[in-house]
Amino acid sequence: MNLLFPRFPLKQLPSMLRTALLGAVVAGCYGALHDQISYSISPEYFTKFKFRQFSYADFGWPPRAFAAEVGFMASWWVGMAVGWFVGRAGLVELPSPLRRVCFLRSVAILLITCLLGGVAGALLGVVVTRRYDSVDIKALKYALSLEDIRGFVVVGFLHAGSYFGAFVGLILAIIYVHKQVRRNRVVCGDPL
Repeated sequence: MNLLFPRFPLKQLPSMLRTALLGAVVAGCYGALHDQISYSISPEYFTKFKFRQFSYADFGWPPRAFAAEVGFMASWWVGMAVGWFVGRAGLVELPSPLRRVCFLRSVAILLITCLLGGVAGALLGVVVTRRYDSVDIKALKYALSLEDIRGFVVVGFLHAGSYFGAFVGLILAIIYVHKQVRRNRVVCGDPL
């Protein structure tokens, strides 16, 4: 099995695309909620950084709605990639009822690791910002005219931790799916 090079029976493609699409929707919704929490910690992270990054998608919505939109746009592609790789790991080979359960458990693995990664990142941000006399922190504060540098940095670390959690979750989800496929083959009497 090669996870990167798409060599698979063509009949599996619709299931793989559905899995990728579902992954994109779940990740986008997670990102929208994630950015609501992030916005509560540091509105400046959005008003002085993220909103500028995503200015092309500004439809004049209120800041919180725009933050949710930014969260969706920054996350959907991660979910699509995760869905694709989980599908490539063998999810689409499982019988339909088992596939659903396996998909939901894979999503749970990813959500938990993203959440844990985000919390760890936020805590690291708190530790890093204990000393406000750091040259880097001062430079960032003045470069962006920030009032709450600590909140800004904590949210930056929270976001980085969440992406790291997604990467770890992807690996764990692939391992989980692969084990379920092997277990199903043994139960069905297929050769490994």
